[in-house]
Amino acid sequence: MSLPLAGVRVLDLTRALAGPFATMTLADLGCEVVKVEPAGGDMTRGWGPFDADGESLYFQSTNRGKRSIAIDLRDARGRALLHDMALRADVLVENFRPGVLHELGLDYPALSARNPGLIVASISGYGRGGPYEDWPGFDQIAQGMSGLMSLNGDAATGPLRVGIPIGDLVAGLWLTIGVVAALAERARTGRGRLVETSLLGGLTGLMTFQAQRYLSLGEVPAAQGNDHPLICPYGVFEAADGPFNIAAATEAMWQTLCRVLDRPELLENPDYADNAARMRNRGALREALCEAMRDRTRAELTRTLIAAGVPAGPILRMDEVFTDPHVLASGLVAEIARAGRAPLRQAAMPVRFGPDAAPDQAVPPPALGGDTRAVLAGFGFDADAVGALLAAGVVRAPAGGTRT
Repeated sequence: MSLPLAGVRVLDLTRALAGPFATMTLADLGCEVVKVEPAGGDMTRGWGPFDADGESLYFQSTNRGKRSIAIDLRDARGRALLHDMALRADVLVENFRPGVLHELGLDYPALSARNPGLIVASISGYGRGGPYEDWPGFDQIAQGMSGLMSLNGDAATGPLRVGIPIGDLVAGLWLTIGVVAALAERARTGRGRLVETSLLGGLTGLMTFQAQRYLSLGEVPAAQGNDHPLICPYGVFEAADGPFNIAAATEAMWQTLCRVLDRPELLENPDYADNAARMRNRGALREALCEAMRDRTRAELTRTLIAAGVPAGPILRMDEVFTDPHVLASGLVAEIARAGRAPLRQAAMPVRFGPDAAPDQAVPPPALGGDTRAVLAGFGFDADAVGALLAAGVVRAPAGGTRT
């Protein structure tokens, strides 16, 4: 079964995380993604931890489904080659510092003049048009400047970052949405366009009701820790064997929770008469609920509460997540075949296109320059031209040949 974006050729000039995550998502959607790397490779090839073969797990986590070509962009011939490839691509994705694309002669006005259907997609730290547009973009800085960190943690901890580079990843997803929209438009008009997002904009775009509280009412939301900012009881509670979540989001769920825990007196207590009262007395209510749950396990409570109609679930570690029977059965762990090696297990692309679609059709992350010959041939360069580029050191390929 072909994937929705099969036949779309993407030239991937990105490094680190935000851009590579976007282009991996495009590859998962069916695009032919050509990762253009400098002679020394993407910087993340040197970032640990490393697997038993010395390959970066960081690099592997965001580069499946791609092919790699190594080009010396310090050489004018390498830059000319990249320009020629851009004229034969559908999408070019980059996350250089502002101005670099123009220095390479690959900015959107220059390329679209010769390839009107080209979509150029860019991720920056802060976006264009403001006083920070030239600042370098780093995930944790963006987490702080977007307001996200001010909402995480509590009074004891102070602001907390999210445990993954959420600013990078969200920017990658926003960019993917923009590229897909531009492809849909191009199918109608025949013309591409410039698509841009930023780490800062990607996170502020997620603030939803917390942003609306300030923008409409002038309220500045405070960090709530693991409690829902507007609903109680909704958050983390302690069972006999550790923490788990309960989401009693409605009055009926609150009443059911009290009955399941055999605490009818809580329903009669005026301190908990409605959601507003429960929010005011949240600390005391949490203590009472945890006391009622201290002799029951997370698994027992989860099953009992869900059966009664109250959403609940355990807080799992990575080892528990990726051995969970539902995670495995629903295809959320990909196993990517590798020649002569054990399959590469990864968090899978979570979008499916029908019940009969294969959950994973990806190829493993590429070796540096492992596809140089095949990529150039696919872009229309004949064997003599490829040989000349290799001989001159403009492009690199491993001695063992091209991956098949």
